[in-house]
Amino acid sequence: MREEMAEFLRARRAALTPEQSGVQVYGAMRRVPGLRRDEVAQLASISVNYYTRLEQGEIHQLSDAVLDSLSSALQLTPAERIHLLRLSRPRPAHAVPLAHGPERLRPSVLALVESTVGQAAVVIGRYFDLLGANRLGYALYGLDRDKRVNLAKKMFLDSAMRELHPEWEREVSDLAARLRMATGDMPDDPTLSALIRELSINSPEFSRVWARQRVAECKYDQRRFRHPVVGPLELRQESMRLPDDPGQRIVFLGAEAGTDSADRLGRLEALSLS
Repeated sequence: MREEMAEFLRARRAALTPEQSGVQVYGAMRRVPGLRRDEVAQLASISVNYYTRLEQGEIHQLSDAVLDSLSSALQLTPAERIHLLRLSRPRPAHAVPLAHGPERLRPSVLALVESTVGQAAVVIGRYFDLLGANRLGYALYGLDRDKRVNLAKKMFLDSAMRELHPEWEREVSDLAARLRMATGDMPDDPTLSALIRELSINSPEFSRVWARQRVAECKYDQRRFRHPVVGPLELRQESMRLPDDPGQRIVFLGAEAGTDSADRLGRLEALSLS
């Protein structure tokens, strides 16, 4: 985990400007795009030598005090702080690892999703496979209910996704951030590692956004779609993790009542039933 933590710290430092951090700049041309190491060390109240060794991968176990001060200095989000914590602490030998390999969707969860009306509902697995959905969920993404699809691969490798998502750059950035969060949950998972390797080889866009080292959870948000059948949609996204199936989550996408998006989503649902 040492090199992973070093890369994360370097990327977060480069993403933070002196103006954002309140660091005084005195006119000299800077050689780095973000903060310098000495500036991060000063903000975190640690020695420059200690922080340099962290970024060089020489040490990686952080005390709670150093973790807190670094998180504050680098302005980490709660998800990024959790990721840094995981990178800095070895997994306990007695910890129960998450299951590897193919996933199974519980029939009761599928029944819940399929019974959802008025909004799209999809179940996403720990490897970003689409495990199940209601009719509207399949129709929203233009997917065949009988075909297993990996949503990470589809987003980065299928040009149709660029048309469906008018904010495609934001979508893939968020997806990569959630994928990196998953690597903290499953640091030694061969299937997850293979997925990241495949995307890195086949998608320059993935390599670009992956290098940013962003980390994020799937949470409430607003999503825009440019659907080829019913037109533009602005939908509210809610995500629920399944505690009995670690790594799996249900995502609901619905429109505010009385809006054009609600009318269009209703038409798409009617078409999915025909």
